[in-house]
Amino acid sequence: MPTIDLEYLNGFSGFAVPDIDAARTFYGEVLGLEVSDGGMGLLRMVLPGGAEVIVYPKPDHAPAGFTVLNLVVADIEQAVDVLAERGVEFLRYDGFEQDQRGIATGGGPRIAWFTDPAGNILSVLQD
Repeated sequence: MPTIDLEYLNGFSGFAVPDIDAARTFYGEVLGLEVSDGGMGLLRMVLPGGAEVIVYPKPDHAPAGFTVLNLVVADIEQAVDVLAERGVEFLRYDGFEQDQRGIATGGGPRIAWFTDPAGNILSVLQD
């Protein structure tokens, strides 16, 4: 079989939500990310660093059991406090040492998990 070189021009990720308007509000206003109309009923998000994510409607959406989006922050305590003030509730997982804010403190980056209105799991983390 001949070897064919691939030239990737761009890359992006995507995930589903049942309610695009709720996603627009959450990602744009609560998380403060750059969100715009992606055409055809999609949302387009630009993450810090320039990566793009599309959010698409799926009426029978079932959230994944894993983290779909990680946001790296400079100060995790500040990030958690600001998001909590905006109504975000942080998740607790068995097997992880987590402080009173929900920040996991042992064995890797400091991380705190939460969900979007569709139940998709997200995190803020500090390296």
